[in-house]
Amino acid sequence: MNFGSRLIPLFIGTTLLCFPIRFAQAQTAPEQQPLTAGVFFKNVKVLGNLPVNEFMTTMGFFSASLGYSCENCHGADSGWENYAADNQLKKQTARRMILMMTAMNKTYFGGRQALTCYTCHRGGDEPRITPNLAALYSPPPEEPKDVVQQAQGSASADQIFDKYLLALGGSQRVANLTSFFATATVLGYGVGAEKQSAEIYSEAPLRRTVIVHSPVGDNVTTLDGNSGWIAGPQIAGPGIPVPVLALTGGDLDGLKLEANLSFPNTIRQAFHQWRVGAQTEMDDRQVQVVQGSGPGAALATLYFDADSGLLSRVVRYADSFVGRFPTQIDFSDYREVSGVKIPFRWTVVWLDGQETFELTKIDVNVPIIKSRFAKPTVSPLPVLAP
Repeated sequence: MNFGSRLIPLFIGTTLLCFPIRFAQAQTAPEQQPLTAGVFFKNVKVLGNLPVNEFMTTMGFFSASLGYSCENCHGADSGWENYAADNQLKKQTARRMILMMTAMNKTYFGGRQALTCYTCHRGGDEPRITPNLAALYSPPPEEPKDVVQQAQGSASADQIFDKYLLALGGSQRVANLTSFFATATVLGYGVGAEKQSAEIYSEAPLRRTVIVHSPVGDNVTTLDGNSGWIAGPQIAGPGIPVPVLALTGGDLDGLKLEANLSFPNTIRQAFHQWRVGAQTEMDDRQVQVVQGSGPGAALATLYFDADSGLLSRVVRYADSFVGRFPTQIDFSDYREVSGVKIPFRWTVVWLDGQETFELTKIDVNVPIIKSRFAKPTVSPLPVLAP
């Protein structure tokens, strides 16, 4: 059961512009094609057909694969115009590497994504050509595989889900949970990070809005059941390039999964197929592993405490042109609210950020106005000096 999400997952800089947020009245509008990187940004010579949100997440994949920050390729954090400049050899090299990787996958693996930046770089700026003898004769690091294989003799997914619902308070009590409003604190990752206040609105099925109040303006993540957006202060440099950014692909699928888990009675409907892997150890406790998959590349692994039956971790994956993007959510501090156990603390980790949520208050089965789940609109203010 998850009551938050990575709110503004693309924020990595420190210089912000301030935008007041207001919510539009809920209404049905014609579906629009997502804004692409090639249309919005200047000087995009590769990956220009990607939607802006996927393009920005791809930048995070590059950073994680090479152990880089944005400034390593784009220079000083001084504004979007600087990021378009071709004054960095590394940017030109990256374009060639993308084309090389694409050609190798096409030529040698039938177009299957067998090679990515991470395959060779492994978090370093240069691939290593010499074996590490210390690593050779040490226990191999534990790196769980993305795709879980069905384990022989394991409990069924339905049995694990039934145990989970019973641990939460019983399927009937869980089914009676249809909405909630909560307040929370959010702590980001990094030197100087401070707790910020937040509100969370959620309603079944698949409607949720999370608002985090930062010193320079509100950050909003909204899902209206079908479409999702992130909105808030723009960053003069890396981050959200537009006041309101529509989510597509794996970003939208992930938001829907997390909203689905907010009301666990629908957990079975989160994916079309489920398989149960071998029981394993996580943080010195035994966990049961259940993986769901759906149309396309939708994939997520759920870890349930073998003793309590409660959900301990979710790792969801989003496929992309350059690799698979993981997002991990760890749940803890379950407390009973109106007969249902709810996690009061969860930590979200993704390729370029980390946030920890802690609930301070929650009211369940409360009416929530529909406009809370409408696409947010933003009125820009004058640009703030860096």
